[in-house]
Amino acid sequence: MNLFVALRQAFPADLDTCAIEPADGPDTRRFYTWRDLDHASARIANLLDSLALPPASRIAVQVEKSVEALLLYLGVLRAGHVFLPLNTAYQAAEIEYFIGNAEPAVVVCSGRNFSWVSRLAFQAGTTHVFTLNDDRTGTLLDRAAFHADTHTPAEKSAGDLAAILYTSGTTGRSKGAMLSHGNLLSNAQTLKDYWGWQAGDVLIHALPIFHVHGLFVASHGALLNGSKMIWFTRFDPKAVLARLPEATVFMGVPTLYVRLLGEAGLTKQACRNMRLFVSGSAPLLIETFNDWRERTGHTILERYGMSETIMLTSNPYRTEDGERRGGTVGFPLPGVGLRVRDEQGGALHVGEIGGIEVRGPNVFSGYWRMPEKTREEFTADGWFKTGDVGKIDAGGYVTIVGRSKDLIISGGYNVYPAEVEGYLNELPGVAESAVIGAPHPDFGEGVLAVVVPRAGAALDGARLIAALKTKIAGFKVPKQVFITNELPRNTMGKVQKNLLREQHQGYFSA
Repeated sequence: MNLFVALRQAFPADLDTCAIEPADGPDTRRFYTWRDLDHASARIANLLDSLALPPASRIAVQVEKSVEALLLYLGVLRAGHVFLPLNTAYQAAEIEYFIGNAEPAVVVCSGRNFSWVSRLAFQAGTTHVFTLNDDRTGTLLDRAAFHADTHTPAEKSAGDLAAILYTSGTTGRSKGAMLSHGNLLSNAQTLKDYWGWQAGDVLIHALPIFHVHGLFVASHGALLNGSKMIWFTRFDPKAVLARLPEATVFMGVPTLYVRLLGEAGLTKQACRNMRLFVSGSAPLLIETFNDWRERTGHTILERYGMSETIMLTSNPYRTEDGERRGGTVGFPLPGVGLRVRDEQGGALHVGEIGGIEVRGPNVFSGYWRMPEKTREEFTADGWFKTGDVGKIDAGGYVTIVGRSKDLIISGGYNVYPAEVEGYLNELPGVAESAVIGAPHPDFGEGVLAVVVPRAGAALDGARLIAALKTKIAGFKVPKQVFITNELPRNTMGKVQKNLLREQHQGYFSA
């Protein structure tokens, strides 16, 4: 089934009720009804139909967050083409690669970037380039306005391609993960049940929509439940806090929770109508988990997913399914298989650390035009090797220890950065940390740590090292600790350890 058809069937009977209410941007007085979503996506789909594009053409989109950008996504699904969202932070060299690799038939960009994006697109053979701005202007909307507001969705099967998401790899070129209508729909339906979506739910949507979390998990969740969204184009903690009493569901990355905790107005009273707080896309510090529960009376639900798989695991929503445990990502979702294997592919015992492998209806079919890479990333018996390292405890809870590419091998011993970071973050005065490996003439790799102090704290690297020596094995202890004001992060809040490795790669040789 075309994913759009499933989403459209979930619209409420009264199409003239509010579907999306902009909370910021050029005109917060206007809201979008479910009928608006239906008609506007139909106009865009009809525009795409009028271009006589090849079947399942790629539609590459790099625009600022807006309701119209979400309508474009729905229109692409409706017309049966393939949506290719691109991070708004990408620069010319990156966009040139994506356009050259995906060969989109249509590119949609912000008006301010049209001159250089269109040049790259036309040079690569793209036929159509439109603009779309966050103030409801642009040539895409101008052209779509001339088309009918009814449209018969393209027929699609579960295995047909719906979207390509380029993964932000730290080494080599980004890879395009191919997600089908069935991948996306099955995961949305699973989460609808597992997270207890119910009539009357209202979602605060404050995430970007070029990523799995905001575009698929959040948007699909609200659309498939017929739930209103309070729509923020940019996250502002005070503004979000002011709207919490009107909402029941909030999804964020850990950074958003930290910023909300910095607001004096975050109280149990402010969260009195909330049902669910979900965190993902980066590890949630146990301190943030505990502080949030103390301040709000709510326990954050942490989950785990990837561009290649959408959501894989989740802490329980319902108390009868278990407790939400900080520092874990819960259990494999219904229908998802998850196992931990050693480097030779052998089974591990409970609590042992190894590579996480998964399978299920949510798992992608492979990487766009990279058959060799696709074969490398799947086992002979069909499990996807996530590249994440973790463990499963006796109760079935999954804990992510780190990325396999972040593994440090020092003197022949494996050092898992997340383990060392956990001990560092418990030390007095430490707000957060990042542990990396750097080339070492004797050990192969030496362990380094970059630490951010709490406000008002004065940290000493040597003292932190001395404290760690009393807690963990010597080969795991950083040989040097650097103090910094903040860690480099990408737009989803993930620490960019590749930048830290580049910065400190010559430390031991110097």
